[in-house]
Formats: sequence, structure tokens, C-alpha cells
Amino acid sequence: MDLPGTTSPVDSHDEDERVRSGPLWHHVLWVAGVTAAGVTLGWLGALFRIGPEEYGLPPAAAGALWPYLLTWTVTGLGLGAVLRFVASRVPVYSPSEVLLGVVMIGTRLSLGRRPEPLEVAALAAAGLVLVAAWCAVALRGAAAVRRSEDASRLARRTVM
Repeated sequence: MDLPGTTSPVDSHDEDERVRSGPLWHHVLWVAGVTAAGVTLGWLGALFRIGPEEYGLPPAAAGALWPYLLTWTVTGLGLGAVLRFVASRVPVYSPSEVLLGVVMIGTRLSLGRRPEPLEVAALAAAGLVLVAAWCAVALRGAAAVRRSEDASRLARRTVM
């Protein structure tokens, strides 16, 4: 017996999993804001050592940091555009957290180690694979829901 005002877990919809519609400037602002936050958090995280010296990530290595910040900004803008494009058509779970995490971790790792360009490209490609898989799961789930709704609508029509 349910108490008044309670909902079952099946009926509740997470506010974060919804179609994000709106004008183009809204999408661009979201992509730019989340990317900037991810790069900033990654850079701030690189200013400090994480864990003991022998086990933790090193602080930002010596050398120019602008190429890495620029690389992860451009990568974040591209990944954000893909995520937001898919999220404007089907519900995607936590696109902000996915983009923020990928950009922040990529920036942090790049600034801590200062890898060669090919290694940075491989890290960015890994981020792209993660985002593509995240979007593929959302698209597949939306297609399954659409097929199920079509089947139930067809079944109702045939019964009536």
C-alpha cells in the first residue's frame, strides 16, 4: 500500500534524463560553460599532488601549459557538441557530468605528465569513444522505448 504523495521507482523520472530542447544559443552556452569548467577544474587539480609522491599523480609538470589547455578546450567543445546534439533528440543521462569528467581528467593527466602530441590525441580519442558509447546507449534506449510504444499502440488498435 503506497502512502499518499509517494511514487514508485518505476514511475519516477529523473530530472537529469530528459530531452534538452531550446534555442541554439542555449546549447552553445551549455557546451562552452561545461567545457570551461572541466578545463579549469583539471588545471586547478594539476596544481597539487594527489596522494603520496610515490603513488599519486604528480603536480603540473614544467613547461608550457597553454597547448594542453587549448587542446582540451577544443576537445571538450567537440565532445560537448556531440553530447548536446544527441541530448536534444533523446534523453541522455547526465551529459554535463560526462563532459565535465572527460575534460577534467584529460586536462589533469595532460598537465601532470606533459605527454607528446600523439599521446594527447590518444587520450582525446579515448574520450570520444566514451562519449560515443554514452550517446549510443541513449539512442538505443530511446529506440527500444519507441518500439515498445509503437507495439502497445498497435495492440490497442487491434483490440478495439
